[in-house]
Amino acid sequence: MNNVEIEDILVGRGVKPTANRILVLNALMKAARPVSLADLELALHPMDKASVFRVLELFAAQELVHVIEDGSRSLKYEFCHSQSRHSVSDQHVHFYCEKCDRVYCFDDIAVPQVEIPAAFKVKSINFMLKGICPECDKRQ
Repeated sequence: MNNVEIEDILVGRGVKPTANRILVLNALMKAARPVSLADLELALHPMDKASVFRVLELFAAQELVHVIEDGSRSLKYEFCHSQSRHSVSDQHVHFYCEKCDRVYCFDDIAVPQVEIPAAFKVKSINFMLKGICPECDKRQ
């Protein structure tokens, strides 16, 4: 994806397209799986960690990314492909490998519906399966 297309995505979500924001969004869109702040810091060197973090916080607030808690004490981020604001229907199942610490997206597996009391409004769901990925399983 080129910078003009990335700028259009940012503007469409109400985010001013700065150089750092374009770089971070490009890296997120190219990532094969959800990535951590540390992953992005390495990929975007020499951009400093604080700058990457500020961009991720903005993207989360503007619903450009899904923030995933995988249990490793490190948040993971993935680009939200939805054209509008997040909805629970955007959410999909993730798998955390306890051996290699990678997070896999199961884009085609929707998060199961959970009935909750009507007074509660769900904004996001974190559905994380944990275990051993096929690559790590082969190595055992």
